[in-house]
Amino acid sequence: MAKFNRILLKLSGESLMGEKKYGIDEKRLAEYAEQIKEVHDMGVQIGIVIGGGNIFRGLSGAGKGFDRVKGDQMGMCATVINSLGLSSALEAIGVKTRVLTAIRMEPIGEFYNKWKAIEALENGEVVIMSAGTGNPYFTTDTGSSLRGIEIEADVMLKGTRVDGVYTADPEKDPTATKFSEISYDEIYTRGLKVMDLTATTMCKENGLPIYVFNMDICGNLKKVMEGEDIGTLVHL
Repeated sequence: MAKFNRILLKLSGESLMGEKKYGIDEKRLAEYAEQIKEVHDMGVQIGIVIGGGNIFRGLSGAGKGFDRVKGDQMGMCATVINSLGLSSALEAIGVKTRVLTAIRMEPIGEFYNKWKAIEALENGEVVIMSAGTGNPYFTTDTGSSLRGIEIEADVMLKGTRVDGVYTADPEKDPTATKFSEISYDEIYTRGLKVMDLTATTMCKENGLPIYVFNMDICGNLKKVMEGEDIGTLVHL
């Protein structure tokens, strides 16, 4: 029995690079698709938001001379490319998907609205929501918070390359210790970078819990859905 009925899965664009330095690693993409299929087969309704950092990140582009608005728009397009890649990988293993975009770009994807997304979820489709919020100056973390709240998800699962929230960056500080659970307020007071502040505040104000776990280990998504304690729960 799955712990959650409807989830918003936030995937990192950088993680899609796998062993590569840029773009999409086909092996990592296939592994993600298999993990999602495992959970889909449990009857879970799955909404997905993917970042675009493996292709282009608007904020870093702005630091290299790109206009911030245009840079963010390029980043939105990068998330669409990743979404199409994941959709293709899922369809190849028999999982029906729906790609929705926050910017009109038919026939690449259908224009997003909440009711269309929920209807597709209830029909057993994996719904991949791309192009962020459709606006510059918002990250895909904020986009995933917004979509998770809109589709009335039970939880946002933030799949990263780290197995939870730590007192400090575990890749830089070997003494960092992991939280099993933590409140939104403690994240603020400790200055922890789980997601950007806008995204975290939206989740707090709308009561959407966040579960941070390592998506790069095959089978972990199913473990989360079975209630295994392998990450960190962020809650009120």
